[in-house]
Amino acid sequence: MLGIIVSAITIALIVNLILKKFHLPTIIGYILTGTIIAYVFDLHAAVNNHDLKEIAEFGVVFLMFTIGLEFSLDHLKKMKREVFFTGSLQILVTTLFVFCISYFVLGMGIQTSIIIGAALSLSSTAIVLKTFNETKEINKPYGRRVLGILIMQDIAVIPILLMISFFTMDGDNSIGYMIGKTIIAAALLLTILYFSGKYLLEPFLTHVSNTKNDELFVASVLLLAIGSSYMAHYFGFTYSLGAFVAGMLIAETKFKHQVEADLIPFRNILLGVFFITVGMQINFTVIYEYIWIILLLLPLLMGIKYVIIYWLVRIEDNKRVAFKTALSLIQIGEFSLAILELARSKDLVDPQYSQILIVTIVISMILTPIILKRLSWAASKLIPEDIMLESSQLHNVDVNLKNHVVVLGYGRFGRAIVRQLKTFGQEYVILEHNMKFFQRGLDEGEPIVFGNAAQKHILASLNIEDASAVIVAVNNPDVLHLICEAIDELTHNTKTIVTVNTNKEKEFLEGLHLEHVIVQTDQVARAVVDEVMYCRIG
Repeated sequence: MLGIIVSAITIALIVNLILKKFHLPTIIGYILTGTIIAYVFDLHAAVNNHDLKEIAEFGVVFLMFTIGLEFSLDHLKKMKREVFFTGSLQILVTTLFVFCISYFVLGMGIQTSIIIGAALSLSSTAIVLKTFNETKEINKPYGRRVLGILIMQDIAVIPILLMISFFTMDGDNSIGYMIGKTIIAAALLLTILYFSGKYLLEPFLTHVSNTKNDELFVASVLLLAIGSSYMAHYFGFTYSLGAFVAGMLIAETKFKHQVEADLIPFRNILLGVFFITVGMQINFTVIYEYIWIILLLLPLLMGIKYVIIYWLVRIEDNKRVAFKTALSLIQIGEFSLAILELARSKDLVDPQYSQILIVTIVISMILTPIILKRLSWAASKLIPEDIMLESSQLHNVDVNLKNHVVVLGYGRFGRAIVRQLKTFGQEYVILEHNMKFFQRGLDEGEPIVFGNAAQKHILASLNIEDASAVIVAVNNPDVLHLICEAIDELTHNTKTIVTVNTNKEKEFLEGLHLEHVIVQTDQVARAVVDEVMYCRIG
């Protein structure tokens, strides 16, 4: 066993180092590691080991706990429409579509079709939220939409598992008893967690913190995360649901940031184990035997999910948010694997169908990090702007405006730039594509225009060729590259000022004639050293 662990760590390290050269996420490296060790050590059967599954699942538990830390109860109240309306409709409509295909087209049984439909309606909480949490996209409009739908999917696992139990039960009385028991269990669980969080949590953490012992504090954090998840499991719910609720309760306390910092190392290690177990389920024999079915099934399932989620989100939001939300959730998730395995063990799904679906699901999960990495780029290329909205805002710019500064972006950095420009009395105009920031600029009386900075005709309308400088206040490397490409065609980037986080991001912009690229880490380091030297002189 120790040899397998050492080999897995070595393989994971080598694979991820190679993938990093191609800017691919570590998730894919862990999945590939699982596939490699499964074949090298013949561990395909080990993935069904109950203990290994539970250890791996705690990666998702800690992920949901840290996500909960970002969303207090007030946040959840504001997201109730995303969770209960959009999330519920997405599950029901997707289940119905897949049921119709399974039952009417493929001729499967009613129970089998319902279970497959429900399983395939779920997306990958682990992959999507891990990626969004790292890139901070979880706080963006489409990130909140994605989170809301995923929370509802996590809740939906409970009735899906109950449904499997109903299908293997005799007698209506047993069904009524189980539904009643589940409702009472849910009420008890939420009551215990809520009152514990409100009256006991902060005093407990305060007492532990006063000991000034880091080990005790970390142990307390682990107790809260694991204890809350175990309590949820005891009452018949998923581990991750209990951890998410506990995280939200801790978010109401002053210990939120310290708890998150202490938990991240455990979360990342166990998530690595989880993704390795996903990779262990790739079976090349199944892929070889059913390659044409899988190649047909994969885009069909992902396409159905995309269309359904896009139109559900489009009811209330713009095309860009709907596109990004739908593209983020087109994969099938880890809970789907557990549901199909349980259904197969109870003879509700044919083993052959189960194997084909499991391989299809895992492939969709492998593709997800690549899709998420190119999300902003795809949205910029494929989703047209709302021309009416843009044109209604373009009249604010004087056609004779010259020697002004064009500020692209009115986020936190963009607002800081604008404040500095005001102190010098410099004339400027702002271009913003995020409706929230655009509205804020309007409310503050700023000369702000709505539009996509990657489109040349919008940049030209700002008299960018006659501007004294163009400041790009955007922190997404892919979007930044697109914007600089558009500016380059108009001004050759001779007066474009760009800030990047690292030298790698600076290298990414090579070839765009940029003369003024500021690396923030270098600037901050220089400022800190200047302060150190000032202290020495003083």
